[in-house]
Amino acid sequence: MNFSSKILEESVNALSSLPGVGKKSALRLALHLVQDNTKKAAKISAALIRLSTDIRKCTVCCNISDHDICNICSNPARSGKSVICIVETARDVMAIEDTNQFKGKYHVLGGVISPLEGIGPSDLSIELLVERIKEEKTEEVIMAISPTIEGETTIYYISKLLKDMDIKVSVIARGVSFGGDLEYADELTLGRSIVSRIPYNVQS
Repeated sequence: MNFSSKILEESVNALSSLPGVGKKSALRLALHLVQDNTKKAAKISAALIRLSTDIRKCTVCCNISDHDICNICSNPARSGKSVICIVETARDVMAIEDTNQFKGKYHVLGGVISPLEGIGPSDLSIELLVERIKEEKTEEVIMAISPTIEGETTIYYISKLLKDMDIKVSVIARGVSFGGDLEYADELTLGRSIVSRIPYNVQS
């Protein structure tokens, strides 16, 4: 791809480094911004700078937040501290929130246990989760983790840690197909899976 401008080339290279954006799509976006007279590029760049400098993780649940404690954890209208829904990513929190079927709180692990990718329990927020459950005297945890081999391994590992605690452990009903990602499930299926959650029994 030949460029008449070094600035344009650098912009295309930067945009095409994003997942799902190829060179042609990046060029189309860059040319749109060049021809735009509403200062859209400045607005986008300012928002992206804030994304890299101002955004943080909630100190309670590890969800993406503008403040030390996210708006879900700080919301007194949520169902206290008795139920925590455990998810892989902040994207999963958004997916479940869109269903309007869950009024408790969340804990974002930051991924799943995957030895092949070098991700172990210490790379996730599992230790923080266990400490939180003890401190908040949580009554139930819902494992809303994608039904994959790695997801099942993570569910099993966490459940073993909680086995000797007086706490109910449940998993979302399998309306979500095995091997699928939670974030891609439709809202109706995901909502029903949360409502119809089932107990999870740890095998010795």
